[in-house]
Amino acid sequence: EAAAWRPRSLRAAVAAAPEANLALISVPGDFAAAEARKALHRGLHAMIFSDNVPLAQERALKEEARDRGLLVMGPDCGTAILNGVPLAFANIVPRGDIAIVGASGTGTQEIACLIAQGGGGLSQAIGVGGRDLKAEIGGITTLMALDALDADPATGQVVLVSKPPAAEVTQRILERIGRSAKPHVLCFIGADGLALPDNARQAGTLAEAAALALGRAETPLDLPAGVLSAEAPRLRGLFAGGTLCAEAQVVLRAAGEPVASNAAVPGVSAPGEDKLAHLLLDLGDDDYTRGRPHPMIDPAVRDDPLRAALAAPSVGVVLLDLVIGTGAHPDPAGKLVESLAGMPRGDTPLVASVTGTEADPQRRSAQIAVLEGAGLQVAASNAEATALALRLAASR
Repeated sequence: EAAAWRPRSLRAAVAAAPEANLALISVPGDFAAAEARKALHRGLHAMIFSDNVPLAQERALKEEARDRGLLVMGPDCGTAILNGVPLAFANIVPRGDIAIVGASGTGTQEIACLIAQGGGGLSQAIGVGGRDLKAEIGGITTLMALDALDADPATGQVVLVSKPPAAEVTQRILERIGRSAKPHVLCFIGADGLALPDNARQAGTLAEAAALALGRAETPLDLPAGVLSAEAPRLRGLFAGGTLCAEAQVVLRAAGEPVASNAAVPGVSAPGEDKLAHLLLDLGDDDYTRGRPHPMIDPAVRDDPLRAALAAPSVGVVLLDLVIGTGAHPDPAGKLVESLAGMPRGDTPLVASVTGTEADPQRRSAQIAVLEGAGLQVAASNAEATALALRLAASR
């Protein structure tokens, strides 16, 4: 009976574990700010997994936390790896001297896993929430994270990953980086031509960010020459990871291809605006998850869009991502293959990437083997999967 006991309040949890210094909050958004404030008043950092928290409440929480010398990670913070401990959606990676500050959960995961696959490791991965770099918030947690990592002797360099911040926030971040003695890599997906300080480099993709952090030059993507003809089949991307969807848009845009998405980066149109555009869908968007779990938890969210893509005459290649690790479905590859067995696939190629590591509960190589056994082509990264899908479309 004692082993089955679980605290039913933050007060009870703190009483049971007085050595704790962080509260992970996952409650409906209407209640998240109140729980986070309770955590701050007890001297705890707060990681807020919850979304649908008003911006004004987020700003007030982060200002109070800053005054108390505490971090508020989130709201809508899905990923962190602190002192080697993966929290929420995260991966088991080696310790090392590279830190990540992420306003993007799956972006943080992809970079962390590619660093691990490349032989590197992480000191910390600090999530800040998807809205921290908006003008209304001003990058409060990001700047605090940069301060903390600057003072951390275990951190040798820092990677920042986000969709493009507000212009005034970008300037604030760049000024702070310029005062650091440590090298930084910025991966602001969809942003071009930043005026960087001398100790910073810019990466166009998550894969390039990982390569730069490892001290390597990223191998250029093998993209087909020229723009696909109007008669060529289009790509349909069905993503569980919002930043993986954004990265795929950047790769297609770099190839000169028209792209549309429900989560468009700069230069990309909305669905339906361009009939010749490749369509990339973020299935973690509220339109797909309202009343349902996120597709990283329940891959069945992808079933109906996948069935529709395979049945569409204009779709020549389907592009997919699988994200494994803590918090994720125990066997997303198996679930995908099971779903595909009931769908008319025809000869449409399916291309996938798997974000994860061998130490994750699902084991990356095991997931890849399941996919390849079912006839899917699996690339080493999301960026490479996008390039491979484009080459396949060009050859059809």
